[in-house]
Amino acid sequence: MAAEKIDEEIRKRLEEVKELEAEGRRRTFSGTMGVVVAAIAIAFALFHMWRAYVGPMGALQQRSIHLTFALVLTFLVQPFLRRRGGKKLPWWDLILVGLGILVGGYLLAEYHELTFRIGTPHTMDIALGVICVLLVLEATRRLIGWPLPVIAAVFLLYAYFGQYAPGFLAHRGYDFHRIVSHMYLTTEGIFGLPLGVSATFVILFIVMGAFLQESGAGQFFFDFAYALLGRTRGGPAKMSVVSSGLFGTISGSAVANVVVDGWLTIPMMKRIGYRAHVAAAVEATASTGGQLMPPVMGAAAFIIAEILGIGYIQVCIAATIPAILYYTTLLCMVDLEAAKMGLRGLPASELPNFRKVFLEGWHLLVPLFVLIFFLVVLDWSPMKSALWAIILTPIISFLRIFSRMDFKKITRALEQGALGVLEVALACACAGIVVGIFSLTGLGMKLSTMLIDIAGGSLLLLLFLTMIASLILGMGMPTTASYIVLAVLVAPALIKMGVVPLAAHLFVFYFGIISAITPPVALAAYAAAGIGNTDPFKTGWYATKLGLAGFVIPYMFVYGPALMIEGKLAEIILASITGLIGSAALAAGIQGWILERLSLWQRGLFCVAALCLIKPGWITDAIGAGLLVLLLGFHLFQHREAHRRQMALGTIQSNPPFP
Repeated sequence: MAAEKIDEEIRKRLEEVKELEAEGRRRTFSGTMGVVVAAIAIAFALFHMWRAYVGPMGALQQRSIHLTFALVLTFLVQPFLRRRGGKKLPWWDLILVGLGILVGGYLLAEYHELTFRIGTPHTMDIALGVICVLLVLEATRRLIGWPLPVIAAVFLLYAYFGQYAPGFLAHRGYDFHRIVSHMYLTTEGIFGLPLGVSATFVILFIVMGAFLQESGAGQFFFDFAYALLGRTRGGPAKMSVVSSGLFGTISGSAVANVVVDGWLTIPMMKRIGYRAHVAAAVEATASTGGQLMPPVMGAAAFIIAEILGIGYIQVCIAATIPAILYYTTLLCMVDLEAAKMGLRGLPASELPNFRKVFLEGWHLLVPLFVLIFFLVVLDWSPMKSALWAIILTPIISFLRIFSRMDFKKITRALEQGALGVLEVALACACAGIVVGIFSLTGLGMKLSTMLIDIAGGSLLLLLFLTMIASLILGMGMPTTASYIVLAVLVAPALIKMGVVPLAAHLFVFYFGIISAITPPVALAAYAAAGIGNTDPFKTGWYATKLGLAGFVIPYMFVYGPALMIEGKLAEIILASITGLIGSAALAAGIQGWILERLSLWQRGLFCVAALCLIKPGWITDAIGAGLLVLLLGFHLFQHREAHRRQMALGTIQSNPPFP
């Protein structure tokens, strides 16, 4: 009975979370305005589903429609000042809505003529181009804050005043008309590749995630982890890790993941004895890892594929083993933390029945498996695969009463999916300004040369410098925007040094994501700290400790592509096995505990053994395995001797020397 009551409470709280998310994404309009906002958002989602079925339009056409919808919705649902209240639409926002429609409609109306006058733009072209740039900067500021718009503005100034830049950064400078036309009239600026990916792939996968959420998949993932791991040592922390990893397959947003899971997992962790900042850090680290988990990967997987000209499924496959290693290390970390503190799991009376949970919710996994089948086996495009997964979700939901999606749930999923893509769409449009300036000025090649010169030809030093740059540039920015900026700023230097292109892009992608738990701007950690009512900065530093695997794994797959499932089958299998063992060893070294506390030198050697095992290669694997066996043997001997001494002194009973 207790388990059923808790399960019912979970259902109620998840419904509350959905409402809170909706409140956070839009103003609370009543009456006609609320209907208008919902109608525009639903039309936005349906337009892209229709284009996925019949095929995409011309690049500039589809991207301009996508941006127009995004601008209109942003100015309708996001206030000029975030603290501003009120339910009426201010007149200035109404003007911005009209201008958003104008700049997009103009491109559609003049589409064919524009191709003949790219080099000689009309006055109207320039005027609307300036308006478009300003609208994108303001909409991005409203949604994700100042960092990205400021970066974009700096790059615009750099393009104009380039002749005054110091040293190798100097260029001849470009006039006002050239810069604006490059941003507005071509597919290399605002309407470049990043926005193109948002307008074709990303929106469909975000809508798919909204459909899965409405069908109850998010709750099923939580219940599954709850029933599976709740009774184990430190059970609530393990629940947080597993449910966040599963939820990441349909979300890809660290902060959203924290909000959905954290309200229950953080109090549960505190209840069984985890310190408040540790509980918040566990949830933040687990939620951040959701962006590393295929197939969504914070929507950046599609951009990686487009930039490199490879299949989307190839990116997902390459990211699978590193994501598993990340979560394996985190699971071991929270388990050893519980062991150090002598924590237990939850009583069986408070947990749902695993068999019942699985039998009731297994059907919610069908759309994900169908998506993978379409992508991998039938080799369908991501657009078509996501479309049919969306269509299948309401049909499958009717297999159980609790998951059935009626008309209200379907429209809410369409609305929330459209609103959920706004941050990605505007981040891609604003990042497109940065990418456009790079293509206009040739800055990318100069920066790559500078980084390589500073590194002195050392790949390891270059990787370290790239890591620092990625952590700094990724602070306070969403996954997609962070990756795009890093992809044009620092990834080319790694490729120039001989790093496999996919490994180079995944490297900067990882560190852009890890910045979400790295102080001083650790958004996921701060969100979790708010739920846990604890010190945000302390939470961020502990989350960094828990997420150290995320700092190690990118170096390993750069030096050992077998971790990205490249190479011979035997090498891939061996790299996977030794990587998992190394992940556990890394957790032991960081936490300083196995059967009892490890000394400082033991912790150091465990970390060395872990690094050798995680890095693919026969020699490093042999060194790591041999060192690990010796360390475990010594630790076991030490533990047994301590146990015998305690027995001889009569301080403990004759219990076996294992927990």
